[in-house]
Amino acid sequence: MSNFSRRQGNLACGLIGLCLLLFRPSGANAEASPAKGESARINAEATSVDHSPKLDGTLNDPLWRSAKPITEFRQREPHEGDPPTEKTEVRILYTRHAVYFGIHCYDSEPSRIIATELRRDVSQDLDDHFEILIDSNHNRRGAYVFEVNPLATQNDGLIVDEQGDTNGGDFDRGWDGVWTSEARITPDGWTATIEIPFTTLNFTHSSDVAWGLNLKRFIRRKNEEDLWSAYRRTFGITKVSEAGELRGIKDIGSGRLFIVKPYGLARYDKQTGENPKFPFTGGVDIKYGLTSNLVLNLTGNTDFADAEVDLQPFNLTPFKVFIPEKRQFFLENAGIFNFDIGDQDQLFFSRQIGIDPITGQQVPINGGAKLAGTFGRMEVGVMDVDTRSSGPNPYANYAVARLKESLWAGSYIGVMGIDKRSGNIQDSFNQTGGVDTRLIFFKDWFVDAHMVGTRSPGDPSGASDVGASLSYRSNWLDGIVERRKIGPNFNPEVGFIERVDSNETYGNLTFKVRPKISGVRELQFEGFILHAPDTRNEVSTQEWQSTFRAEFNNGAYTDDDIADVFTQLITTPFHIYKNVFIPNGLYHFARHQLTYGSGQDRRFTYNFFERFGGYYGGTLNEFRVRANYRPTPKFSISVSETWDRFRLPLTNGSFSVVLASLQGNYSFSRFLTFTSLIQMDTSNTQAVSANFRLRYNYRPDSDLYIIYNVGTQFASIAPANPPQVRETRFAVKWTYSFAP
Repeated sequence: MSNFSRRQGNLACGLIGLCLLLFRPSGANAEASPAKGESARINAEATSVDHSPKLDGTLNDPLWRSAKPITEFRQREPHEGDPPTEKTEVRILYTRHAVYFGIHCYDSEPSRIIATELRRDVSQDLDDHFEILIDSNHNRRGAYVFEVNPLATQNDGLIVDEQGDTNGGDFDRGWDGVWTSEARITPDGWTATIEIPFTTLNFTHSSDVAWGLNLKRFIRRKNEEDLWSAYRRTFGITKVSEAGELRGIKDIGSGRLFIVKPYGLARYDKQTGENPKFPFTGGVDIKYGLTSNLVLNLTGNTDFADAEVDLQPFNLTPFKVFIPEKRQFFLENAGIFNFDIGDQDQLFFSRQIGIDPITGQQVPINGGAKLAGTFGRMEVGVMDVDTRSSGPNPYANYAVARLKESLWAGSYIGVMGIDKRSGNIQDSFNQTGGVDTRLIFFKDWFVDAHMVGTRSPGDPSGASDVGASLSYRSNWLDGIVERRKIGPNFNPEVGFIERVDSNETYGNLTFKVRPKISGVRELQFEGFILHAPDTRNEVSTQEWQSTFRAEFNNGAYTDDDIADVFTQLITTPFHIYKNVFIPNGLYHFARHQLTYGSGQDRRFTYNFFERFGGYYGGTLNEFRVRANYRPTPKFSISVSETWDRFRLPLTNGSFSVVLASLQGNYSFSRFLTFTSLIQMDTSNTQAVSANFRLRYNYRPDSDLYIIYNVGTQFASIAPANPPQVRETRFAVKWTYSFAP
């Protein structure tokens, strides 16, 4: 980790130290107190055993019978609070070094159990599955989640501040833990056995302790969620503050986390217009638990060759495109650094580090350090990353510090500071700082507010962003009212912001009903209005929309925009396609949308999307279709195609753009998988790109990858559609994880 900026490291450490002194609780291990009026928690008991039970996916080992089963599950979906339609039993054992879960999911129709996914760290939403939430710090704010399906396929992640992933999933899949699982489909359902070492949980207490615990079963063919606690429809497993408690674990050995993970990489790399390169390199990642609550991550000569390839977007707007992070170092504990400033806007957006935002090309990272976790009631995140010059990107150093002081359940007040220094003479530094809060009242009312600013060379005025919102969520109504003012020179270079110079007012109401109609689960009627003139109160952006949605019991859905009316001011010619630019002007147009997705309980699923109407003085018809077929657990294939047909009153304004992808996956076993992705984008000169990846997980948290890529690995997030830099890459990457 060479060339780190000592001054930036001192800045981050100084900020964190100051805030710890200001907000440090009276006890080092203080917990967040439950909110007044909080309901009594349900408890489970873990049973001590001298040795581990047999972990063969069955519950035949007599040790399992020594544990009292957990059976008190309730439905969250479809009938909140009702008893489950199928019985579930969970038994919990522990030794000095690990905790064990024995799961029995009874099923009256075992032949209809759905189990198709063998790939680790892939969504199991199309399968029956079971989730275990463990809040080992018992701070009621964050937790580990372990997910398994009837094939014993593993998926895991973190919940931070009771938030799931950006796509609405139960947890952020960026964290990978070392644990083992086996499962069997039986004549009366399916069973699973799971071992989670205390080191994976970074758990070091040896006295009698209590954990937060929740359990969730999902039955795919019934689209049914059964939870042990937090079964309200507006809660779910992400509501860590409503989890139950696990007691009985005591007198255990040390569980201090310490993992060293070196890698070796051999690569062939050829970019357009450049000579091929044949680098052979290596690096290392280190993960160390300073305490039960604080984890230090170190990375040297960081490489992301094994990260998933982005699906290439075609940007239909004059604004930036938000694309989620996929790199492991930045994904782990990413929720701690989250600072929402409205819609998808983020004060810190890690894709601005190590990826050119315009071309999508990787910028080499010398190394980085990240400290994340909790200190009493304080949530702490500190990061420092150093990149070296590459192409048009000069060397840069990024220092980030994030603090959140827990108030009552789900509520906090926080600060964040970001300092970027680079070798660009005209833009040598960029600093960002702000304060935010979330306050939850009566479990259904949410107040969010932020006040942030940036500083760049020349100290331009109008470099602030101030906003607040009031939200309400219930089973029958969701609503939000928001005000936000963004200055014309607000410039968070290490963040993501769609538009500046905006004085926004936003309101949204969604009514939800559950009629007694066969096959229908919920009907929704939504309406919103956005009025966003610039800070001089001149028309810039306006939109209002009315939407009808229906959700069906088998997971099918429809999502239809009855009307979507836009007013948009274009102040810089908008590059939409090759030599076609939409000129400056004030545009008014309306669009309509039809969407349908098939039931999710079949091996063949599909969805289609049709949007049509006006578009910047002309018309645009968008048609999108996607199909997935999973004939066996070993093989799956998905196909998607998007056809955009433009008719604009411009020279060469009548054209079509086609985006298509073909993805195939073959799993030789849970530990050896092959994935392929072929994409086509006719807006590019070279329309076809491809990625092939073979992954062999030869031991826990240790992999061998063989990767071939033609095109780009990471997509551009820039406005409009800038030209892409094309590359051909073949890589062999080896990682080995061990505990010294």
